[in-house]
Amino acid sequence: MTLWLTRIVPDPRSRDARRDLGNPLGTHRRVMSLFPPGAGPDPRARFGVLFRTEDTPTGPHLLLQSTHEPDTDRLPDGYGTALTRPLDALIDAIRPGLTIRYRCVASPVRKPGATTRALYGLPPVVALTGAAADEWWLRQADLSGLKTLTLHSHPLDAAEGERRPDGAPPQRIRHVRTQFDGTAAIIDTDLLRTKILSGIGRGKAYGCGLLSIAPARQPR
Repeated sequence: MTLWLTRIVPDPRSRDARRDLGNPLGTHRRVMSLFPPGAGPDPRARFGVLFRTEDTPTGPHLLLQSTHEPDTDRLPDGYGTALTRPLDALIDAIRPGLTIRYRCVASPVRKPGATTRALYGLPPVVALTGAAADEWWLRQADLSGLKTLTLHSHPLDAAEGERRPDGAPPQRIRHVRTQFDGTAAIIDTDLLRTKILSGIGRGKAYGCGLLSIAPARQPR
């Protein structure tokens, strides 16, 4: 199975691109429009789709990872430029002891038990920020077969949208997001490959969970 990475550079003159970038669910719908229809109840999982928007000196870029090559010709005229490449060489290079750079925009949460929720009046899911989010990431890295060497994190704007379940009133969705960057040593290659494919945490339809890695530069 080939894993694909697509970088879309939206044209700020495109009304479609501006509208999508301002709405996480709009971005999700645009991303999914690049894949074949009729893929079952969860096409995002069917095609292994993970994505995130990154701020760059030249403006926002959209990173899309998938197990099926997207058809970027389906983007509207004038939407922007797109480049897709396979990640086979990167995945094949994963080995124990290799030092990597990582980046992940994730939605850190804690799920208190029923007794704790009742005692403190907490919701079923509690968003984490600051030091609590960093601790969450360290646990996730460990579960991903990584030993964290350095960690830099900063909060991002929350991803918000409205979900409309069939026959039910609309539900407001909000995912608090943190970007995690740093270096790590690979401990377990199987765990790492699994997390690269499946993503980390919640909110994957809102641009969360994509784990990107690259070999760390060795000091000269």
